[in-house]
Amino acid sequence: MKNILLIGGSYGIGLAIAKELQYENKVYIASRTNEGIVDMNVTHIPFDATTDTLNVSLLPSVLDGFVYCPGSINLRPFRGLKPETFESDLQINFISMIKVLQSILPNLSASNQSSIVLFSSVAAGMGMPFHTSVSAAKGAIEGFAKALAAEYAPKIRVNVIAPSLTDTPLAEKFLSNEEKKEKSAQRHPLKRVGTADDMAKTARFLLSDDSSWISGQIFHVDGGMSSLLVNN
Repeated sequence: MKNILLIGGSYGIGLAIAKELQYENKVYIASRTNEGIVDMNVTHIPFDATTDTLNVSLLPSVLDGFVYCPGSINLRPFRGLKPETFESDLQINFISMIKVLQSILPNLSASNQSSIVLFSSVAAGMGMPFHTSVSAAKGAIEGFAKALAAEYAPKIRVNVIAPSLTDTPLAEKFLSNEEKKEKSAQRHPLKRVGTADDMAKTARFLLSDDSSWISGQIFHVDGGMSSLLVNN
């Protein structure tokens, strides 16, 4: 049984990952609330990634997996974005993750081979209007992940999931009715919007021994958007 830490696993993609993992692993969820996980087979640690320091003493000495789920979606014209918006997006997506990761590095290094799973966005690899802030933050994650994977191989594997717009609470305002969902679905070659379960199944694979020869990769779980051009 593996020990796996999820940051922000009480809703959305994090909750879906926890549901995938809870029966075959010892799952620790560090999040602001335990809403959604009170009846699950997990250990909750109260934690706000933007303000708190993680209490590592509440974790096992060996961690076999780490997933960082907090993120943001700021889609606005560049001319209307203040530098503070870029700083905020970088903080929640990247800097806060770095702080947690550095604090648990000894725990991850104590495993025979641990796995880190981070989240980027399809927008980090594609030029999309109104995505400058989130693309900058997610691009930092992708570059960091490859460098970290090289530095800690073969002891620690590091991979990134880069979704397209996914039907979660974070994206609610972009998918708030059936018309918006249908328009988003039609933008993807596979003609549907991604779900939290799509991301959770990929994360479960990357945390498992089945992916033990995979590291430093960006997995585009995006309905084909980043690589396929098809006729509508």
